[in-house]
Amino acid sequence: VQLQASGGGLVQAGGSLRLSCAASGTIFSINVMGWYRQGPGKQRELVATMANTGIPRYENSVKGRFTISRDYVKNTVYLQMNSLKPEDTAIYYCNFHQWGDDYWGQGTLVTVSS
Repeated sequence: VQLQASGGGLVQAGGSLRLSCAASGTIFSINVMGWYRQGPGKQRELVATMANTGIPRYENSVKGRFTISRDYVKNTVYLQMNSLKPEDTAIYYCNFHQWGDDYWGQGTLVTVSS
């Protein structure tokens, strides 16, 4: 499975960004797509994921600000990020999980200025 992510950039605090990640290759119907991030000096952490069932999961600090969605025809996952904070600054990685295997995108940098 290959992942192509896009949508990062520089934004002021309170602003919005939308990330996209398209998956291609051998994709089965049961899978989970989502986003992780790694901030400066921090470990990679889960941001949001959504299974093929449509059930989302969010990290506590982004609840109410970020929304994950999927286009199952295009095998694409989106992350709408609103009310961005400087602490959201990180490299965001797209993740695709199926049958015990994890696949990662190349990472896209999100920088939130104060």
